[in-house]
Amino acid sequence: MSEKSFKPVLGLWDATMIVAGSMIGSGIFIVSANITMNVGSAGWLVAVWVITGFMTITAAVSYGELSGMFPKAGGQYQYLKEAYNPLIAFLYGWSFFAVIQTGTIAAVGVAFSKFTAYLVPAVSEDLVWLDLGFVTISPAQVLAIFTIVLLTYINTRGVKSGKIIQSTLTTVKLVSLFGLIVAGFFMLKADVWTANWSNAWDMKKLLPDGNIETYITIGAFGAIAAAMVGSIFSSDAWNNVTFIAGEIKNPQRNIGLSLFLGTLIVTIIYVSANVMYTGILPLNEIAFAENDRVGVAASTAIFGAAGTIVIALMIMVSTFGCNNGLILSGARVYYTMAKDGLFFKQVGELNNASVPQKALWIQCILASVWCLSGKYGDLLDMISFVVVLFYMLTIIGIFILRKKRPDAPRPYKAFGYPILPLIYIIMGITFCSLLIIYKPEYTWPGFIITLIGIPLYYIALRSKSNKD
Repeated sequence: MSEKSFKPVLGLWDATMIVAGSMIGSGIFIVSANITMNVGSAGWLVAVWVITGFMTITAAVSYGELSGMFPKAGGQYQYLKEAYNPLIAFLYGWSFFAVIQTGTIAAVGVAFSKFTAYLVPAVSEDLVWLDLGFVTISPAQVLAIFTIVLLTYINTRGVKSGKIIQSTLTTVKLVSLFGLIVAGFFMLKADVWTANWSNAWDMKKLLPDGNIETYITIGAFGAIAAAMVGSIFSSDAWNNVTFIAGEIKNPQRNIGLSLFLGTLIVTIIYVSANVMYTGILPLNEIAFAENDRVGVAASTAIFGAAGTIVIALMIMVSTFGCNNGLILSGARVYYTMAKDGLFFKQVGELNNASVPQKALWIQCILASVWCLSGKYGDLLDMISFVVVLFYMLTIIGIFILRKKRPDAPRPYKAFGYPILPLIYIIMGITFCSLLIIYKPEYTWPGFIITLIGIPLYYIALRSKSNKD
């Protein structure tokens, strides 16, 4: 009996929808509050999103070269293994499983619940269903877990099921976001726009009591780095399409193209949305929107009382679709690690629908645990540093592989090489360095989680050699 293999059923449109859909969750409706509080001006708010967008697109088009060279399931895990060694790849895979993917799935699931509570107050996160002493469980957490389990089950039925959900919901949310932005520009308030943009580049920290703190020059760079934690999280997960290379038609062409198209579409929407915010809401209302829900405040300013319902429905669609993409693609990394003998053996098996069912369920279990922990928000602060670190290592891998394997087939070459990849690396080093200096609480916890992977790697190797 021949071993089951992945079925290439996803086209360019499907792949692009996975890129865009996995990127757009609830972040664009929320994190602009923290960014505005840190930078204190309309110009720098938009600049943070432009810088993040430039970094994201640059990284995405650089990954195009690697995806063409190694069009296999596992994506970034494979690239790191080929450019460096199995240990570096394992540290990425471990961090991805322990925090990056499962923590993000949990956070997006709870965001779905929070906005569902606008329409169904019975699922509010402020209610307590069960108090176990060491943990309290709210209906919002239960609903989040239910959606994660539901989407996991759907994706165990085959990649076509996940594909239909992803393409449909991503199309709906792109059209909805575009509609919200256009409506916002039609309702633009001239006095608000003028006030926000009159001192657009005067960077300062806004305080809840209405006062401000000015920055010395180096402190301003730290403020930008702190602000970018939110925008980078909101723009992350674009690389998820690389994990499902085995299920994409003509992956050498379509992965690179979908990375570029998906990140470009999302960057245009994100920057436009923030420009729209500055024409609708005074800076203080962006910075100190209730529960950071800038999208709700903007939608209410545009649509009146119905705005809350409009934005709640948009975010429910957005987060549900986002989690579908994250769940679908993430499991392929653990599958590939298991194939290398570095994860539970059973996780490296495909079911009759040609999907890694056990990998999907183990991902579901850990994401559900993170939902119950209530620590997903803290986790996401920790992982931006680790995420950018691995992006940098992967892009440096392009330079290494050009030296190690100059004659390897490269159906798609990194756009702007070596200048653009080098700019990304410099920006990434700057971002990580500033976080280490100014926001160490955003760096060391995630770094420690990654380093825990070192002893785990050698335990896995020993287990593998014993079985062999």
